[in-house]
Amino acid sequence: MFTRIPREIRDEVTAKAKAGEKVAELAKTYGISIKTIYGWLAKEVGDDSVSILKYNKLKRENEELKRLLGEVTLKYSWGKKGSHGSRFN
Repeated sequence: MFTRIPREIRDEVTAKAKAGEKVAELAKTYGISIKTIYGWLAKEVGDDSVSILKYNKLKRENEELKRLLGEVTLKYSWGKKGSHGSRFN
């Protein structure tokens, strides 16, 4: 059975997606398919909307990579300090 989703909900979901919320989370929260949300975004603004989503996704991935790099760098520096100390003990 196909149900129409009210315009208010569609506007709310697309606004949140454009603001950077994950489409997968919005789909889960509202009980709407990811494909439907991307379809709304594509119709609403064209390619700019999809570009905004890609930008936000890349921004989140970049933040995660920076966090991981920081952890690796910290572990590496601890390893260096530990290996120097063991030579002189």
